[in-house]
Amino acid sequence: MKKRFLSIVFPSLLIGLFPGLVSAEIEKPNVILIMADDMGYECLSCNGSKSYRTPNLDRLAQEGIRFEHTYSQPLCTPSRVKIMTGKYNFRNYEEFGYLNPKEKTFGHVMQKAGYRTCIAGKWQLNGIYHGAQGNQDPTLPLKAGFHESCLWQVTQGKGKGERYADPLIEKNGKLLPKLKGEYGPQVFADFICDFIRQNKDQPFFVYYPMVLTHDPFVATPDSPEWNQPGRYTKNNVFFADMVRYTDKIVGQIDQVLKDSGIRENTILMFTGDNGTHRSLSSDMKDGRSITGGKGTTPNAGTHVPFIVSWPGHAPTGKVNRDLIDFSDFFSTLSEIANAPTQASQSDGISFLPQLKGEKGKPRDYMFCHYDPRWGNFTKQRGRFARDQVYKLYMDGRMYHVPGDVLEKQQLNPKDLNSARARERLKQVLNSMPAWNPPPPLPKKQ
Repeated sequence: MKKRFLSIVFPSLLIGLFPGLVSAEIEKPNVILIMADDMGYECLSCNGSKSYRTPNLDRLAQEGIRFEHTYSQPLCTPSRVKIMTGKYNFRNYEEFGYLNPKEKTFGHVMQKAGYRTCIAGKWQLNGIYHGAQGNQDPTLPLKAGFHESCLWQVTQGKGKGERYADPLIEKNGKLLPKLKGEYGPQVFADFICDFIRQNKDQPFFVYYPMVLTHDPFVATPDSPEWNQPGRYTKNNVFFADMVRYTDKIVGQIDQVLKDSGIRENTILMFTGDNGTHRSLSSDMKDGRSITGGKGTTPNAGTHVPFIVSWPGHAPTGKVNRDLIDFSDFFSTLSEIANAPTQASQSDGISFLPQLKGEKGKPRDYMFCHYDPRWGNFTKQRGRFARDQVYKLYMDGRMYHVPGDVLEKQQLNPKDLNSARARERLKQVLNSMPAWNPPPPLPKKQ
């Protein structure tokens, strides 16, 4: 009988009879964090979408917790830097497509706590767009706290090879030949499933920043057009196919956990890095139509799905309205690994108690510092603080979000109904350090 099975079935008995036998290592739950690319809150049918079908994610929501108020940064790199380090962007966001190798990530935390760690999917953090020092180091993902990696865009930009059909992938620091006839998302999913099977007898952490559902919107292997010439033909109609394939992969990973006998000792999380592409509109069951807001600060740019399934531990079918900020993931993973963080290490608040059905310490506000440093999105530069109802920008604009999702009607500063919320959120903004943009990245000599 394997250690992992013993620790799950008879933990109290073993600890009582043989306190030295059951190590801290085998008491820790596995964690899988899946983050879709450019897939906003409105893309899941369990969140009310009528345009897309997500049966596996819907099932996980029914078996676990669906969070209604999870907020990311509006753009991919700002979100990835924030979720991996637990810090607001003004502390460590330097350039688009770059994570300073000196930063401590949740990979480091989990690795140090005895977890076997893996990352697969989209990297795009070496600084290749800006020629940053070390941008051609293929081992930076491994140095970021991951024992194993299978990634797109490490040292090669998308001009060298795309992420979908015939993908260009770097595996464990080595550039692979283009995988003719393969589908990148499936390659990443299979890599993760193999990792799970190989490490099922020890605690592991998988971070899966997916390449789906980012544009170009193209056929998947489940699309009839996949086997036709020009499978890279771009068409927004394929976005629905890409959402379905995202859901399919989640189901595949969930099934491997079950087949490996470790589902009840694994926390499976799913979220998105920012809002949906702005060329897409999604119909909702309540009659609304939501246009994607990627790169922008209104709800459609920052409101993302978040589902957690942890059988036997997390409540079943619960809808949670607590605020969840992307900085909270670092603190939560640290607590799961029994590696508490100091206040200076993270701006986040652990939501592990909520995963256990406890009240915890829900945050009173979510803060966003947004300096995209990429394309036309720079026009969206700004700061805001918000709760579930009100949102206040640093320039004084304030909105009642449930009644004004598109932020078309500013609240009057003299409005008595929102006065208390305005003062509270203003104090949050005033408590943040002054905005001092970092200098340009040092270039490779």
